[in-house]
Amino acid sequence: MRTRREQIEDEASALFAARGYAATSMRDIAKALDLQGGSLYAHILSKEALLAAIVQQASERFHGAVRPLADGPGTAPERLRAMLAAHVQVVTEAPSKAKVFLFEWTFLGPARREQVALARDAYQAHFERVLAEGRTAGELAQGEADPKLAATYLLSALNGIAHWYRPDGPLTPGEIADRYAGLFLHGVEQPATVATGTGTGGTR
Repeated sequence: MRTRREQIEDEASALFAARGYAATSMRDIAKALDLQGGSLYAHILSKEALLAAIVQQASERFHGAVRPLADGPGTAPERLRAMLAAHVQVVTEAPSKAKVFLFEWTFLGPARREQVALARDAYQAHFERVLAEGRTAGELAQGEADPKLAATYLLSALNGIAHWYRPDGPLTPGEIADRYAGLFLHGVEQPATVATGTGTGGTR
């Protein structure tokens, strides 16, 4: 059974994700839980403190899922596939909380916002490192995109899943991860196109 604090965080996450942090009041949260305002404040100090708790927990879930994979064995493509799947799993297990962490954290006060920014940079650094290691080992292409840009591109795409994922959708989290990995690692261009220099417009 969930504790009252967990119920509050779950309901707040759903409201913050659906309406946005700024458009959600503590009264809204209390009403959704059928609580009096005073009862709500007995469990949480402020709306910002509630946002901070949700963001911190989500941050820990992302780091906990991805860090061991980045540090683990395997080639860079193998680790990237596993890391990508872990990220998708965290997002799809709790879409509302993931969406709040990914998009509402900027409403935190300066000190808390700075801490979250550092944690987000550290998280992206896991991907940057594996990408850099893959390039050095010759496992990944030496393209124009440097590891930082490639990691930003990948995470921007992955984070967008929080906006559209539905548990009853046509793809499972594993299928989404596989398709994103294919797009990221192999692109959408046919190998023959690269070899001959022809494009989608056909030959002349």
